[in-house]
Amino acid sequence: MEHKNSFLILFLAPVKEFLEDDSVSEILINGPEQIYIERRGKLERTEAKFPSEPSLRAAASNIAKSVQRLLNDDYPRLDARLPDGSRVHAVIPPLSRCGTVIAIRKFKKDTLSIAKMLDYGSLSPDAEKLLRALVLMHKNVIVSGGTSSGKTSVLNALSSFIPSNERVLVIEDASELQLQQEHVVSFETRRPDKNGQGEVTIRDLLASSLRLRPDRLVIGEIRGGEALDLLQALNTGHAGSMSTIHANSPMDCLFRMETCALLSGIEMPLMALRSQVASAIDAVVHTARLSDGSRKVVAISEVLPLKGGEYQVRDLMAWQTEAVEADGKIRGAFVLKEPPTFVGQASLLGIELPLTQ
Repeated sequence: MEHKNSFLILFLAPVKEFLEDDSVSEILINGPEQIYIERRGKLERTEAKFPSEPSLRAAASNIAKSVQRLLNDDYPRLDARLPDGSRVHAVIPPLSRCGTVIAIRKFKKDTLSIAKMLDYGSLSPDAEKLLRALVLMHKNVIVSGGTSSGKTSVLNALSSFIPSNERVLVIEDASELQLQQEHVVSFETRRPDKNGQGEVTIRDLLASSLRLRPDRLVIGEIRGGEALDLLQALNTGHAGSMSTIHANSPMDCLFRMETCALLSGIEMPLMALRSQVASAIDAVVHTARLSDGSRKVVAISEVLPLKGGEYQVRDLMAWQTEAVEADGKIRGAFVLKEPPTFVGQASLLGIELPLTQ
């Protein structure tokens, strides 16, 4: 871990070796005596322990103070970004029954690129062509998937296709994205102070960003009512935007967007909302972490117009598992499915698409 976080190593001495080990991606502390790490997509229990619950609680409080946040009985949850970009989330008793709980998602020094995804087998060359076409044609794309399935990494890689002459506004709860374009303006939300004042939400920043002439909007993650604001933005000319959302499948992604939009507090007929979702989102890129720890783009689906008031998706590409080897490694293939509806538009623009059967 970089010198910027030397204080973290000081506070968390029992897990120092994991903080400095680049093969460890996450450290999960479940009270003073139970510590897990994630390495190459799989969880491992370690022998590391903290001397006591008070020492672990003190470490969490010191981390909070170092980033000008509060962690106490009035504010028992901490969500913070460290100077090197690593994420820390902590919950203290009595909310956590096992003692102070801390999760550290370490910042990756090397940005996950499309080339690396191809090398790792997370993507196929045909999938790369599809993703490139979606971005260059200014399609609105949502990256969906479960926890720790690689959504943010895929969104980051996807953004590499954005032309360098476009103005991109990025909005996140805690900055994780590393866009490589020259004209990028990044915003980060702010939690309220100890008096409950000064909170700035994704919805607030989204409203501001629409007045700042974006060519594209990139929202780190959709979790709540900001979904409705994003849908309205996408339906009023801000094409080519991207975001992520927790969902179990491309179809489920649309229902999740619908549910999040309902949390906005603005009443809207269900059919009107579904129409907004279906017209705003052009494609869903679905990610998953497989049982062997590998992460893959397991589906690329195009969103079609509503039919009978119900969502429709067309799978353009999907991962098919063929076998599980004796060592647990999963073997399979990326299979092209239906051709996209925008084949003619891509041809006019000179954008290459994979050849389907």
